[in-house]
Amino acid sequence: MAGTVLAVGTLGCTAALVLGLSAVGGAAVQSQRAADAADAAALAAADAASGAVSGIPCERAEAVAHAGGARLSACALEGLVATVTVAVPFGALTATASARAGPPP
Repeated sequence: MAGTVLAVGTLGCTAALVLGLSAVGGAAVQSQRAADAADAAALAAADAASGAVSGIPCERAEAVAHAGGARLSACALEGLVATVTVAVPFGALTATASARAGPPP
């Protein structure tokens, strides 16, 4: 009987550990996805601001963020430097990331 209780307890702890690690892994993936979308959106906005591509910078950033599975939360231009923030949903939470892009100083 004691062995059965020990086995059930071990299986319960293992299941809880696997569930927790899966959640952490999923959050890490979504965080990286948000960072990638923010980088791409900032580059797109900076390219549009510099005239390298046509379009309105923040609209360009929004389109690129959407294509990356993210939602554009903020977009600001200071000259040719674009700063964007994007959000990616993860269950009940949201992963956010910001990025800046522009010509070298």
